[in-house]
Amino acid sequence: MIDTKTARTRLGIVEYAVVGTGAPVVVLHGSPGGVDAAALMAGFLPRDEIAAVLLSRPGYLGTPLDGRTTADDQADLVAALLDELGIARAGVFSWSGGGPSGYRFAVRHPDRVDALVAFAAVSESYRLPDQDLATRLMFTSAPGRWLMRLLASHQPEQYVRGALSAEGDLTREQLDQRVAEVFADPVKRDFVLALGPTAEQDRTRRAGFANDIDRFAEITSLELERIAAPTLVVQGTADADLPPEHSYHAAAAVPGAELLTLDTGTHLALYTHPDAAAAQQRVVDFLLRR
Repeated sequence: MIDTKTARTRLGIVEYAVVGTGAPVVVLHGSPGGVDAAALMAGFLPRDEIAAVLLSRPGYLGTPLDGRTTADDQADLVAALLDELGIARAGVFSWSGGGPSGYRFAVRHPDRVDALVAFAAVSESYRLPDQDLATRLMFTSAPGRWLMRLLASHQPEQYVRGALSAEGDLTREQLDQRVAEVFADPVKRDFVLALGPTAEQDRTRRAGFANDIDRFAEITSLELERIAAPTLVVQGTADADLPPEHSYHAAAAVPGAELLTLDTGTHLALYTHPDAAAAQQRVVDFLLRR
């Protein structure tokens, strides 16, 4: 568990934590998520080189929605939190639903961004795909969430298989191999098992998730062409959660952006792909401008 705090910024309350020392990097979680998901995202960032500024975006855990619904609102809240912490500039690391606020932070506060890394990040209009009743109940009902936790505890390999299958378009053979690789690696296995509870749509995350989905559908342009910060876009080619085209669009739109693709990578590719360690090192080097 991380030690979270509450900051009363000029734009309202935000739950946050700072982990590590060194160059500051803001970590923006996906949808659903929270500061706990941000902590898992930042797990590979070296604590002696990077001070990871983790936060719950509005509507998640200890950060109330309070009308801060748009990507611009959330980008400005990041700036307000950095003001509260006395941080002038920072790197930004976003994943999935944290993409719009990360991109807009770089647009609206260009003088405060050292580098931007966007992993499988929403960059244009997005609508949640239709889900069958069983899937919806699994994530949104108390019995479903209890069953997921039970599966993770007593049948972890099946849980990992289910997560990788849901997050990627893999053949049966590819899925079997990926599950075996992840389950044999304690770091990868524990990441997948720990991530599950942060994606539950319980009362502490429901408002944030519903708002995210509504706002993502309304996106017409994030003005990516205005981003001046060095930008690295990371994407798995077999992502079934967010179409890879979001990353390809961002990499083409952001001036000078670099694109790192992970072949057959799922929505969890940066943490579960066979080349995850090398990709993570690339992210660290990019954030530190090495």
